[in-house]
Amino acid sequence: MKRFLLFSMILLAAGAVNAGSLSAQDGQNKPAYVTKAGRMDRSRMQIGVYHLRKYARTEAHIKDLADCGVNFVICMDNDRPALDLFQKYGVGAILSGIVPGWWGGMGDNAGTLKDVHPLSEYEECAAKFQDHPAVWGIDIGDEPSCWDFPYYGKVLEKAEEVFPNQFAFINLHPYYAPGPREGGYPVKGALGTSSYEDYIDRYCKNVPADYISYDFYYLQPAGGVQNAYANLRIVADACLQTGRDMWITCQVNSLDPKAWVSLGQLRFQAFSSFAFGAQCFTWACYTAGWWDNQVVDKEGNKTQQYDKLKTVNAEIHRIGKRYMEYTRKTTTGVGFEGTDLLKGTGVDNVKVYEDGVFAGLTAGCPLLVGQMDARDGSADKALFVFVSDDPFDKGAKKHTLRFQAPGREVSILGGDGYVPMKRGADGWVECTVSSNQGLLIEATK
Repeated sequence: MKRFLLFSMILLAAGAVNAGSLSAQDGQNKPAYVTKAGRMDRSRMQIGVYHLRKYARTEAHIKDLADCGVNFVICMDNDRPALDLFQKYGVGAILSGIVPGWWGGMGDNAGTLKDVHPLSEYEECAAKFQDHPAVWGIDIGDEPSCWDFPYYGKVLEKAEEVFPNQFAFINLHPYYAPGPREGGYPVKGALGTSSYEDYIDRYCKNVPADYISYDFYYLQPAGGVQNAYANLRIVADACLQTGRDMWITCQVNSLDPKAWVSLGQLRFQAFSSFAFGAQCFTWACYTAGWWDNQVVDKEGNKTQQYDKLKTVNAEIHRIGKRYMEYTRKTTTGVGFEGTDLLKGTGVDNVKVYEDGVFAGLTAGCPLLVGQMDARDGSADKALFVFVSDDPFDKGAKKHTLRFQAPGREVSILGGDGYVPMKRGADGWVECTVSSNQGLLIEATK
């Protein structure tokens, strides 16, 4: 998985394929969703990790995993003793290797899934499967070309049918996947289309999942802040338009063994995604999977990443309880003038945020502001505000956030709990915020 990222700078020019033209017609309308929640509580903010290798499956290791705030593991195999411990500590598993694996890679196998793995093969695999209460999902593929989306729609439906207690999990390419950004469709390359918007649109038309899951590693050479924001915006808008949830995988480990991902950089990844409405968050990698500096090393020892991850996961869960009561409608940049961080992202920038409920919101620094409505249909409103002045954690600063919410009761929830506020007689609310901090501001009637 994600192997091309090891060579991302070289492979940006790659992408020769032998698949020929797309043989199946794209779906003309949004299909009926078939994805089940199964054993995964989708009403909660869920945090996952990639990979828990055999050397980290003792009871002490799995207790550490749960204590770290991890809810599920992707790329788990059908290890029954480990799954028993998962059940004991309330951890779920998305199993790989149960049905035929598929990685889209550079697109050299684009459009061939239907020929290599007929639907009967998925039925045969399911007939051999022994269920377990800790198994939440079945991994059906990673980073496919959009040439395979029409057939993947059938695969997902089949997997949902033959695994009645699990949902089918499929993960998509990031915005910076190698391949051309010019020309018509279909094109050669990882995505199979020249634009990422088209890639996501074809997924939505063909794959009847009620989520979009993708990975993005902003600290890699091809990543970066602008690409991260562009990817978030495209997927978030597609989720809004089609009623899907947004799931994202980011990095806790690193390509450069000398560069450990900092706590501030973890917060940047998590809480910038909250501003776009992410509802499920996964970290790569907990144990050996790809790259270096994992949370648990190859000897089974916790590294410095464990305490960082435990801290940020606790913050995610603390905010997530209230955050999941709302759904994202728009995301706006505030105070990005003088920077190029929103250039080409499709995210609008304003000097002062106003939306009819909140007024005059500024902090004297760049903010991402996600406007949110209550899921229960009430008049309650919220903003998720991310302080985005220091995306690479070079020098954290404090700022004063100011806003008004006339006629509303206001609360501000951060990673450490509710934030002290100053309330002026003129209706202004002020609080102190820090770089890479995420805040849920609720305004209730």
